[in-house]
Amino acid sequence: MDAFTLIVAAALAALTMAASMGLLYLASARQACLVDWTAAAALFALSNALAAIGLHQQTNPIVFIACVNALHIGGHFGMLAGVRRHLHLAPGWRWGVILMAGLLAAHGLLVVREAPLYRLVLFTPFVGALNLGAAWLLWRRREREVCAAHTPLIVLQVLSALQQVARVTIMLAYDGRPPGFLGGDFFRTSGALAMLVYLSLAAMCCALIVSHQQTLALRRASLTDVLTGWLNRRALHDIAMRDFRRCRRTGAGMFFITFDVDHFKPINDRYGHGVGDAAICHVTALSARVLRGYDALFRIGGEEFAVLVVGEHADNVCVMAERLREAVVAAPLILDGKALSMTISVGVAALDAHDHKWEEILRRADEALYHAKQNGRNRVSVHGRDVAGRGQATRLQAVGA
Repeated sequence: MDAFTLIVAAALAALTMAASMGLLYLASARQACLVDWTAAAALFALSNALAAIGLHQQTNPIVFIACVNALHIGGHFGMLAGVRRHLHLAPGWRWGVILMAGLLAAHGLLVVREAPLYRLVLFTPFVGALNLGAAWLLWRRREREVCAAHTPLIVLQVLSALQQVARVTIMLAYDGRPPGFLGGDFFRTSGALAMLVYLSLAAMCCALIVSHQQTLALRRASLTDVLTGWLNRRALHDIAMRDFRRCRRTGAGMFFITFDVDHFKPINDRYGHGVGDAAICHVTALSARVLRGYDALFRIGGEEFAVLVVGEHADNVCVMAERLREAVVAAPLILDGKALSMTISVGVAALDAHDHKWEEILRRADEALYHAKQNGRNRVSVHGRDVAGRGQATRLQAVGA
């Protein structure tokens, strides 16, 4: 297959990628990175279309070559911009425009106009830097849940950079005139083939990242309470089971802090469900500020919540529970300029050496919560201190003390 055919095929591959990214964006408008990858594919398509025209007409004025190279650089920058936006960074298209304009201006230099080798030397480092920059940003995000989706694009970007380095190295080694099969025809054909392969794989890699991100979003939505943003009962089972097994194996402390809003039904009955929802959101927002960012927070009922604390000392957990109660008391909900005071009752329980299921800890925390309710509300009750069941008065101190 000759260079012209490969360049045309690369242009078509770029158009296919642009269409694919655009359609995916329409199907999932929140995936803003698709806009950048659509723009990148469009720039690649224009670059390859111009290159095909120039090769077909056997004429290559410097302005024509400059446009081909600038559009090609813009395409690679678009790939980097899409990666940055996917990672919630600014895409930085302004710098891409500056880079393209600078490359166009550089082609006006006499040494660049007259020597293809110098154009290659000028052009290649920027392409390689953009490729490796995208790969590095993705590599830094090595979380298990996204690693599999990022790896194909990382590999593709690194291979693209290595291919560019190999081409410029060969040209420099032979002073711009490689002999035999490494000559001009080989360079044009291999370059066009590399571009075709890159664009074909890039479309699949980008689609994989987007589809994986959608899958993760759906998974998180299935594990999250819509009103509060806290985890739900389904997530509680998975996370508590995992932590229970680890704590039993390592001997680390595991605690549940459960709490609910005192007299919540009268609030709902008097002010309506809208105010009831606002009260729940208010309490959970206050609680999240008091609790540590890595504690697992769950909404397990209408106005009942649970906090899973792992690897902490029992006394510190009791202090956390008391701070939680105090935070709600100190910050009433403001409704139409009026303060609606609220309190919570809190129960605390710890993993015991005789526990066979994590549900036993949660049950004891609920018993402690019920004790707090029955003894005046707006208080913290600790199972094993305030609530003793079947000779378990020292249960809280048994593990994690």
